[in-house]
This record gives sequence, structure tokens and C-alpha cells, in this order.
Amino acid sequence: MSDVDTLKAEIKKLNAKATNAKMNLHDLSEELPGDWPKIMEVAQAAYDAYAALDAARAKLKALEAA
Repeated sequence: MSDVDTLKAEIKKLNAKATNAKMNLHDLSEELPGDWPKIMEVAQAAYDAYAALDAARAKLKALEAA
């Protein structure tokens, strides 16, 4: 498996993780104001998931351009 194929598989997993984090954030918003103490934790998880996905996509773009 090439580096590009490996990275594409990783991006697929990261995309699923990011989508799940987005849904967790959405679910939390529907539970407010009751679960407000969880806002930072859930938001940070979503932020981290999307940051990892963005970094992987940038790496793939650079590999494909080379």
C-alpha cells in the first residue's frame, strides 16, 4: 500500500471520528443548559478531531502535488 493510499485510509477514519465529535457537540447543545459543564470537554474533542483531519488532508494534498 502506498503512502497516499495509507493516508487516504487514515483520512477516512479521521473523518468518521470528526463526524462523531460533531454529533456529540450537537447533542450537547440540545441538552443545555443542563450539561453546560461539559461544553469545554466536548468542544475540545471536536476541535482536536477536525484539526487532525485538516492536517491529514493537507499532508495528502502535499503528497499528491509532489
